[in-house]
Formats: sequence, C-alpha cells, structure tokens
Amino acid sequence: MIAKEFGHWECDLVLGHKTKDDQVLLTLSERMSREFLIMRIPDKTADSVMAAFNLYANNTVSTGMKSSRPITTDNGSEFAELSNLEKVSNTLVYYAHPYTSCDKGTVERHNELIRRFIPKGDYITNYSLQDIINIETWCNSLPRKILAYHTPDEIFERELDHIYQAA
Repeated sequence: MIAKEFGHWECDLVLGHKTKDDQVLLTLSERMSREFLIMRIPDKTADSVMAAFNLYANNTVSTGMKSSRPITTDNGSEFAELSNLEKVSNTLVYYAHPYTSCDKGTVERHNELIRRFIPKGDYITNYSLQDIINIETWCNSLPRKILAYHTPDEIFERELDHIYQAA
C-alpha cells in the first residue's frame, strides 16, 4: 500500500559478509515515492548509523527528510541512537515489532533489489562507491506499477517541487 503523505521513511541495514571487518549498507526508503537512499558505513554500530544520518541531514538530497514525519526502523541496538533525532529535529522514530519485517516492507523490498547486485555473504568492501551509486540509481529509475509506472525519482522530485512552491 502506498503512503498518502510524503516524508515517511523506513530504515534498515544490509549486511555483507558476517565479519567485524566488513562494511554495511544503511538503506532508507521514502514510502510514498519509493525513493531509495543507500550509504555505505564502516560497521553496524549505533555511532556509525547516527553519523550517517547526520551526513544525510547535511546533504541536499535529504530535503525530503528535512520535512519528514516519522522514520520506522528495526529495534536493534544499531538504531538505538536514532531516538536522539527526536531531540534535535521534528522527526519521530518508530521501532518495528520484533521479527516483523512487514512493519517496514518498502525498505525490505528495496533491500531485495540490492541483493540482485550484492548477493548475501559477499563482502560490501568488494563493491566500489560507484557500484553502490549505480545500484541506487537503478532502483530509483525503475518504473513501478504501484506508482502508475512512474519512477521513484519522478514522484520524489514532484513532491519536492510541492514543498518548494509552498515555502
């Protein structure tokens, strides 16, 4: 089901090889437009996740996040620091029920799309930044039936235009 309001985000991690040396992909998906953001982070610690969110907040692509309402994520320890977002912004953080990935189905579906390019068990470090950008671009330019065969980029840009015009 598509969200009726713009700015509802879902967040998750995509793990590579299960060693402490490997990097992790932080994934964010906006529920209405299906816009998908991927960021490679050094590990799955709460500090790394929070640092990535701070970087997104300073990025122009995140304009849609600045007007965001809630972020839904897992209740794992890697997302424990996200509750600090509520203190420094108007963003609410919701944690999914344990073992209930359907609470954040949009980002889970996008993570499956990543697995077309990065199979489970592969090292994330084997993929360049350009590889990650190419995967993100492919996901955001894929027409979706749920979006009346528009791409997530088209819907996201349209919604940002509405925000800029209202300001």
